[in-house]
Amino acid sequence: MAGSMMDTDLALTIGIVLLILSVPSLLAAWVEGRAPRIGALMVVASAALIVTALMVKPGGYAFNDVPGVMVGVFSRWFN
Repeated sequence: MAGSMMDTDLALTIGIVLLILSVPSLLAAWVEGRAPRIGALMVVASAALIVTALMVKPGGYAFNDVPGVMVGVFSRWFN
């Protein structure tokens, strides 16, 4: 990968984590009866990262590859 281009594994992982983190914000806004602005923004950003990772990676990702990809990203980050 080019130095300025984000790694597709990293983009997929950030997108999935951001999507998971958006759920509490969406639920809180729904329970309080207000517009879910931040949660919706997080969903859009995570969708953009996930779609970008799927489109840029040659061959894309299989559903079974995702846990291994995420473990690989976390292991690179923490080591």
